[in-house]
Amino acid sequence: MPDHQRPRTPPPEAAATIFLAFLRLGLTAFGGPIAHLEYFRREFVERRGWLSAQAYGDLVALCQFLPGPASSQTGIGLGLMRGGLRGALAAWLGFTLPSALAMTAFALLLTHVGALAHGTWLHGLKLVAVAVVAQALWGMGRSLCPDRERASLAVAAAVLAALMPGVSGQLAVILLGAVAGRWLLRPPVEAVHAPLHVPLRHRSAVVLLAAFGALLVGLPLLAASLHQPALALFSSFYQSGALVFGGGHVVLPLLQAQVVPAGMDNSTFLAGYGAAQAVPGPLFTFAAFLGAASAQGPGGWLGAGVALLGIFLPSFLLVAGALPLWSGLRHHPAMRSALMGINAAVVGLLLAAFYDPVWTAAIHSPRDFALALAALLLLQVWKVAPWAVVVGGAALTAILGWG
Repeated sequence: MPDHQRPRTPPPEAAATIFLAFLRLGLTAFGGPIAHLEYFRREFVERRGWLSAQAYGDLVALCQFLPGPASSQTGIGLGLMRGGLRGALAAWLGFTLPSALAMTAFALLLTHVGALAHGTWLHGLKLVAVAVVAQALWGMGRSLCPDRERASLAVAAAVLAALMPGVSGQLAVILLGAVAGRWLLRPPVEAVHAPLHVPLRHRSAVVLLAAFGALLVGLPLLAASLHQPALALFSSFYQSGALVFGGGHVVLPLLQAQVVPAGMDNSTFLAGYGAAQAVPGPLFTFAAFLGAASAQGPGGWLGAGVALLGIFLPSFLLVAGALPLWSGLRHHPAMRSALMGINAAVVGLLLAAFYDPVWTAAIHSPRDFALALAALLLLQVWKVAPWAVVVGGAALTAILGWG
């Protein structure tokens, strides 16, 4: 092919430029992962022209396939494509830092002000969390389960997840979803894919993927043998970030299984989850809240940092390892069928998480149901910003003394 016909690799960006671009979004991007992906598209495809719309769609498809937070992984991928590994780190820091600081400060406030930690306003946060997860469930169900086969697969996955809670159940659901998708679902006709320019060699990508697997297996063994609280905390959050499909809402039961038996009050857990809806940026910064308030590790700012690094490190390793190999893998029909099955299984995991612990911990009376339903109406129909609904729900229960 003549040189003038070859696709040109876009010029790299300085890490500081990438950091500032994502910091602006980290301060303003409310609305959860679906909204975040739209913010990214407008900023980096339309306004800055960092990549084409088709290439952005391919990047999003990869991040939906990988375990972990899809919006954060998309941001890491954008930073990687524009500035290498430094650019990936800069993108993650800019997008994550504002909400991580806010969630850590909220955890310390709850920890040190005992009366505040048991206030009636916390019940409002839990009720709004019901509405937020219901909205996410509806949106994901419509997009990922548009036919009878995938809807049935999602319901079966929800039943299996309810009968087998914890990491083993999630793994079984994902694996069976992949097998069912491979043999029962037919992928749509494949479109022509735009190239993804990644300044990383395939050999380096394989090393990063091997590091992901080695840490997944080795960290629990190391933590069990050394008995170091910080290492145990890092290991548990690494497992959560590495094994969850579907993003922040699906990680809820996995994180609950990690921190509540270790000493955290379930009301505090759900209060933090509700507060995470009121801040911009990725929902996975909920890990900073849990690390700061957890009795399992060092707690405070150090615990927040350990938990945050633990839950996001798998995303770095997976995105940087998989992105250089992704274009070739996407051409295989078997891989695309399995991906359809995994996506349907993710909806089932979210459905099971919606029942327990979100619904069971919050809805105890017709009054609770009415407030959660009103919050869902505001979010889904009136399109009120999630942070405003969260603040309003907490204020209403505090004023009326509901708890």
